[in-house]
Amino acid sequence: MPATLITTDDLREFKHELLKEIKTIINNQGSQKLKKYLKSSEVMDLLQVSPGTLQNLRINGTLPFTKVGGLIYYDADDIQKVMEDNRVNYGLKP
Repeated sequence: MPATLITTDDLREFKHELLKEIKTIINNQGSQKLKKYLKSSEVMDLLQVSPGTLQNLRINGTLPFTKVGGLIYYDADDIQKVMEDNRVNYGLKP
């Protein structure tokens, strides 16, 4: 089996290719934003809550929603705001 020599130039070229690929992956992740409106099933998955809990959040006015036909939609910004407004910091001064 013949030996293959790896030169410094080969390693430098590999490094540049790897960095370019990593930058592409990072940029693609940044462009994948949360959808503007989410269906109930998506919100339940996101918040890890049951259908009953999600219904209670709607009923008590904690989580605003829009009903179109038989489907209920939630604004992703509203979900983020509810999460921030209900954040608890134990032991930290406000």
